[in-house]
Amino acid sequence: MLEVARGQVAAIVGADPRQIVFTSGGTESNNLAIFGAMTAATRRRRIISSEIEHSSILAPLAELERRGFEVVRIAPDRDGRIAPERVLDAIGSNRDTALVTLGLANSEVGTVQDLAPLKSACRDAGAIFHVDAAQAVGRIGVDVNALGCDLMTLSGHKLGAPAGIGALYIRDPAQISSTTLGGPQETGRRAGTPNLLGATAFGAVVEALLDLMPAESDRVATLAATLFARLREAIPGLQLNGPLIGRLPNTLNLTFPGVLGESMLIAHDLEGVEVSMGSACAAGAVEPSHVLLAMGRSRADARSSLRISLGWNTTAAEIDAVAKIIPNVWRRVAAAEPISEAASR
Repeated sequence: MLEVARGQVAAIVGADPRQIVFTSGGTESNNLAIFGAMTAATRRRRIISSEIEHSSILAPLAELERRGFEVVRIAPDRDGRIAPERVLDAIGSNRDTALVTLGLANSEVGTVQDLAPLKSACRDAGAIFHVDAAQAVGRIGVDVNALGCDLMTLSGHKLGAPAGIGALYIRDPAQISSTTLGGPQETGRRAGTPNLLGATAFGAVVEALLDLMPAESDRVATLAATLFARLREAIPGLQLNGPLIGRLPNTLNLTFPGVLGESMLIAHDLEGVEVSMGSACAAGAVEPSHVLLAMGRSRADARSSLRISLGWNTTAAEIDAVAKIIPNVWRRVAAAEPISEAASR
């Protein structure tokens, strides 16, 4: 059952089943990729990433920086794009770069990055190329060979599998050292009893998605476009964070004028509408989004922004209902608790 699931998960990114290592989720996969790559890179001390990565990349990089490694963080443009040219310049001819780690699609604003131009430069520099594709796989087409990456993070629950299952694609086992010791499981790359039920569910979801993904992606994109059009018509000054074209079909990150995001968050929760500030993993956070700040938004705008995500179970009826609820909530919150200059700092 485990090996059947491994083959199914490998298929969605064009990998060989032997290159798939099951983990507990995207966070563990990112940690294994980063710490595993840097443990294997005994002499190199330089890592290239960006300012808008998920916390499960930012935190390991901060820890490695604390240990004396050099971390180069590329800033995005106002739409959340990381210019490939800036990454290529950072790689340059520097033979000390051990790892380039970047997200394929941003978890907060949905911007899809152009990472394919990096594969030759990473290979020529002898650097390991890690792509965090947890947000992208199952929503857009992803192929490890087209990207030319050495490592790729996948997450099961983003696709509809239960929480607690993920995977790491490893092109060449020699490029990464295990960070969990004590057993031969997962070809020695991740010791411990595997989550058989989670892996089986992950594989089943992927198998269903392989046929459904193009139509499902179009369906969700249409629902998201409908919701955004109706909200923009009902809420003067509403702003979309991220590009209109070149983002995930299911993600809307919106700045609501004149209100605090945390107040909107609570009010929507009382209405039964699930939204978040920042990534879904940080749904309880009230600090301004580091992604929006890096994209040049003010702290006030960042604190007035919410992330709305659609999924395979989102229906047209729900979109119709939410398109009425959200403007009503915004008007109520704006009237009851208008944002002040002090609150925006």
